[in-house]
Amino acid sequence: MTKVIIIGGGIGGLTLAHGLRGAGVDVEVHERDRHPTDRLHGFRIHINPHGADALRECLPAGLFTEFTARSGMGSNEFTFVTERLKRLLRIETGGHYGINRIALRQILLSGLDDVVRFDKKFERYTVADDGRVTAHFADGTSAVGDVLVGADGGGSRVRGQYLPHAERIDTGIIAIAGKYMLTEESRELIPPAFVSGPLSVLPPKSCGMFTAPHELDGDVQPYVFWAFSAKREYFGTDVESLGDMELRDLVLGLTEEWAPPLRGLVALSDVDTISALPIRSATPVPKWEASTITLLGDAIHSMTPFRGIGANTALRDAQLLCRKLTEGGRPLVERIAEYEAAMIEYGFAAVRASLTTARQSVSDSRTARLAGRAAFRVFDAVPSLKRRAFADLGR
Repeated sequence: MTKVIIIGGGIGGLTLAHGLRGAGVDVEVHERDRHPTDRLHGFRIHINPHGADALRECLPAGLFTEFTARSGMGSNEFTFVTERLKRLLRIETGGHYGINRIALRQILLSGLDDVVRFDKKFERYTVADDGRVTAHFADGTSAVGDVLVGADGGGSRVRGQYLPHAERIDTGIIAIAGKYMLTEESRELIPPAFVSGPLSVLPPKSCGMFTAPHELDGDVQPYVFWAFSAKREYFGTDVESLGDMELRDLVLGLTEEWAPPLRGLVALSDVDTISALPIRSATPVPKWEASTITLLGDAIHSMTPFRGIGANTALRDAQLLCRKLTEGGRPLVERIAEYEAAMIEYGFAAVRASLTTARQSVSDSRTARLAGRAAFRVFDAVPSLKRRAFADLGR
């Protein structure tokens, strides 16, 4: 029987583990977090039809039902507005789900108590003459399997050893992000649009802002997440060296002509939640010779957050890799090669699309931005055009 060792207990790795276990494959997940509760942070994640199909196929029926039950808090509409909060376009995303990352990880960890090993910091792997792989961990332990899957995120140690030439670039874009905590009183201070669904703010040029409500289940306080993005030089200072209050004041200084509610969202945010995030993206990697080691998700094709498709692409990886590993009838490496060929094609297509959107969002071309805003108004006024133009939104 094939034994699969997965490094990383994120969305992609855990989904793959469920799929393999459901097919009777011996699987272990090794996660560097010390406890299941260590990663209790994050925000609302958009699951598109690709991602939902992967979860439906890989998860036990009861867990997929729980996923759908805990999803959809808030609207599945996505709205584009000007910096003065004038509506440009509203898109309804049918067949899509919204769920908090914390809730999704809790669901994915369910039923895997005997599969997931915590406090396992991966250091390196070795390969025996027969192709079996041994993963070595910082605590001196090891795990042996027929396949090693690197699902350990953008800074993947598995990728670093296996494909050292596969790099991530600094896009030159910085996002300053924060959280406006929602209470009974604070809800009264902001427009209903901020809590009804995601907003993308399109000013005339050079920058952009994204907001999204996070109405969480459980005991976690709800909030509105916001992120102001621009090229590093637009900020006129070393953004990454600034403290949280300085970052807040910087955004307020750059949005003096914006609608007061947008500025209020920033001004009244908990400063402890404000941080600067450099945006990075994977570089395309030529097809490599397949082996008993492979990668999925951000470990191979990490992308910017500007199209909201990174997690969905990881889920698609998990679904396809699970199919190939459980297919049988042909050599294992041949099946892994087929997975990698498809994954490289759609994965790096997603990386390119995400990077293009990121660059457009901070473009210095006032003409292009104004033309785009005019086109959005036309789409918003003509539903048939809107359906055709945005049929692939979030895919």
